[in-house]
Amino acid sequence: MTTLPFPRDSQKGGGSLNLVRRWVGFWTLALLLFCVARAQAQDDQLNRVHVQPPASSTAPTSEPSGAEAPPESGIKALKVHPGSFIRMDVDMVLVPVTITDPMNRLVTGLEKSDFQVYENNGEQAISSFACEDAPVSIGIIFDLSGSMTSKLIRAKEAILQFIKTANPQDEFFVIGFNDRPELIEDFTSSVEDIQARLATVHSGHRTALLDAIYYGVAKMKDARHERKALLVVSDGGDNRSRYTEGEVRAQVRESDVEIYSIGIFDPYAPTPEERTGPQLLEDLSDSTGGRLFRVDDVDEMSDIAEKISTELRNQYVIGYKPKDLTHDGKWRKVKVKVNPPPGLPPLTVYARTGYYAPLQ
Repeated sequence: MTTLPFPRDSQKGGGSLNLVRRWVGFWTLALLLFCVARAQAQDDQLNRVHVQPPASSTAPTSEPSGAEAPPESGIKALKVHPGSFIRMDVDMVLVPVTITDPMNRLVTGLEKSDFQVYENNGEQAISSFACEDAPVSIGIIFDLSGSMTSKLIRAKEAILQFIKTANPQDEFFVIGFNDRPELIEDFTSSVEDIQARLATVHSGHRTALLDAIYYGVAKMKDARHERKALLVVSDGGDNRSRYTEGEVRAQVRESDVEIYSIGIFDPYAPTPEERTGPQLLEDLSDSTGGRLFRVDDVDEMSDIAEKISTELRNQYVIGYKPKDLTHDGKWRKVKVKVNPPPGLPPLTVYARTGYYAPLQ
């Protein structure tokens, strides 16, 4: 019979037996630790996805008069929102993606293997995947028309809450608009500067919403960061702009700016422009991969602003090199799918759905 080569115990009597017991105990403990580590690894695999809880709850001395806007295979339960332009740089397409659950809560912790990307119905190999909190250049488009008078204080508080909960490296500009848009504060990372400027503005006159959005997208040409977004805070439709809805849609489609909107709508809006305002903001936001958040209670505006700030800080950015590298300037349709790990409910994808190929 073969015996295990236990080392000899130098002590007399029951020393060998005691050594055997210690040796068996050592290997039993090692086996137990291995099983615990393996179980923990399996739990980590199941629990790596997280659902964010709801969000908790030197300056001019006169009202801005306005400035001229510049001229110029899927999961059946999956719901995908529309979008448009995706930045393409050196034959690399980058797609910002937001994922939410059925309760509209942000879903983080997904991995590269959970996603699929298709261009013109052909699956593409994902070559880069990131979900870090990268800085963003953000333009705030603030409605200062007469109908905002009763909501102005809460709107200012929401904007400041949005900035305070953003990445400290983010930069912001603020455009106020009524009869026409005006740059209230140029690019800055100073909350104090923006707060001082907002303290001087007043509401009045009509609503040049489209001109303000056009101006904001054009202003993004001066941005320092690759990621760009607009936050529109408004309570109604356009009734004063020089730019048409079609012109603004075309400009947004050709930009790489996400648009998020806080809509403070009157359910009994008296004019056609006010009644179509919600749909206009929703379409413009969806067309960029952003979202419209409707305000039912103005006291909730700060919580909504914080939710948008958190969302911008927790986006996935998926990169791929398209199989078709033809520089023909044509529209390429893009679709992002998510295959959630077992146990998760159906998830919603917010992402742009296409881009124009470069001409050169």
